[in-house]
Amino acid sequence: MSARRLLVLTGGGDCPGLNAVIRGIVKRSNSFNSHKDKFANSERGWEVFGSIKAYNGILNDPQEIVPLDSKMVSGIHVLGGTIIQTTNNGGPFSWPVKKQDGTWDKLDRSDELIQKLQKLGMDAVISIGGDGSQRISQRLFEKGLSVVGVPKTIDNDLGATDFTFGFQTAVQIATEAVDKLVTTAASHNRVMILEVMGRNAGWIALSAAIAGGADVALIPEFPYDIEKVIEKVNARMQGGKGFAIIVVAEGAKPKEGRPVYQEHNFERRHHEKRLGGIAEQVAQEIKKNLDIDIRVVVLGHLQRGGGPIAFDRILATEFGVKAFELVLEGKFGTMVAYRHPDIIAVPIAKAISRSKVLSKDDKLVHTALGLDIHLGV
Repeated sequence: MSARRLLVLTGGGDCPGLNAVIRGIVKRSNSFNSHKDKFANSERGWEVFGSIKAYNGILNDPQEIVPLDSKMVSGIHVLGGTIIQTTNNGGPFSWPVKKQDGTWDKLDRSDELIQKLQKLGMDAVISIGGDGSQRISQRLFEKGLSVVGVPKTIDNDLGATDFTFGFQTAVQIATEAVDKLVTTAASHNRVMILEVMGRNAGWIALSAAIAGGADVALIPEFPYDIEKVIEKVNARMQGGKGFAIIVVAEGAKPKEGRPVYQEHNFERRHHEKRLGGIAEQVAQEIKKNLDIDIRVVVLGHLQRGGGPIAFDRILATEFGVKAFELVLEGKFGTMVAYRHPDIIAVPIAKAISRSKVLSKDDKLVHTALGLDIHLGV
């Protein structure tokens, strides 16, 4: 009797821990094939495959599907990125197509995708990705695809799970950046502004501000009053410290203002515009009012790169193992989630129904205010 076939893919932005999820899936499938454990409901084992660059591997011609075996995943849990690559361009419901006049349009290829998966003999799909990827998962599930989701976002803004893998690594990287900026800021009596990721949620920025001992943290949830930020910086500079550290999330915005976006060619890109530049804007506003030396550092994709810290390796591996077990149990249309201390399954529809953002009642905000970290409000 032939083995069942499982397809794994990674979509959206990369982040530390993706490879650990892939490894967890493959090793758990090998364990199942070897021992026929409590989840066994047939004599058929499983073969695991990877689709290169999310669903592109299926929709591209020629297709790019690779077998994922023990040799392929050996030792990859310590590596950053994803061995099956990823993309945040297009998708099966909005495939970019170039028209004769040179402009780009979107094409729905979701039905074609499902047909191709059936032709490949794929019995199930595990989709590892963030909010956008899981919205695609839900729509494909509604079309009849047997899919299980694994949440991935360094922003930690999915409401269905306590943490997403990659977040703690991103916080560690941002904290190390704050630590380094403190020493150079103190040496030169400067204000250092660090811009970190965080489109709609300030988890990375506020966590790094607390861990690194910053003076100001500006996050998307609380539009800031620049006058109050200037007052805080001036008090810090004149109060004997002689330097100040500001951490700002890329999605932060002033009161009655808008987030700052980079200029970008959106020819093939059908997702949201790219944020960036808020730290420089804050610096310019401060300079208009205070005669002080200011430097801006944009951490950018350094937060996505490199290997995951131990916490994220473990969480990602737990997600991979659980995702395969959900496939075994036929619990499709669900996503794995971490609810301390358990790894559970939640409906994908519920997982994408709300974002997890900071509020004035959150304990992290309470801690920051207790430390006199100014939030610009």
